[in-house]
Amino acid sequence: MTRWLNPDEQRTWRAFLAASRTLMETLDRELQRDAGMPHAYYEILVRLSEAPERRLRMSELAELTGSSRSRLSHAVARLETAGWVRREECPTDRRGQLALLTEEGFATLAAAAPGHVEGVRRHLFDALSPAQVDQLRRISEALTDHLSRP
Repeated sequence: MTRWLNPDEQRTWRAFLAASRTLMETLDRELQRDAGMPHAYYEILVRLSEAPERRLRMSELAELTGSSRSRLSHAVARLETAGWVRREECPTDRRGQLALLTEEGFATLAAAAPGHVEGVRRHLFDALSPAQVDQLRRISEALTDHLSRP
């Protein structure tokens, strides 16, 4: 038997979808305009910048960014063309590859980060009270925990 959404749940679901989509589209548009990259590329650069020696196995990077391996491989190829990322063979596994953030990539990320963080602050945090920020964090953690269970 289908458990249909009641009117309040339907309104909440649609508001969540609209807010999530609009926020990500806005941040993506701003990164494209200001830094010449989509949000997906920015996230790859961030993940690499936070990794030891600024490098990660491609499979781990795909998992961290929520990308398929083929989609990540395509994105990394573009980032290589820009000179922001370089691929290396994995020294412990001949089948694996590492993605390495180059100095140019790190400089590009450092230049893009202030504008992106300001956008996140302006479009998300400035619109919420401190109590709502806390609620959003707790709700997001609860959803992530629930969806991460096998």
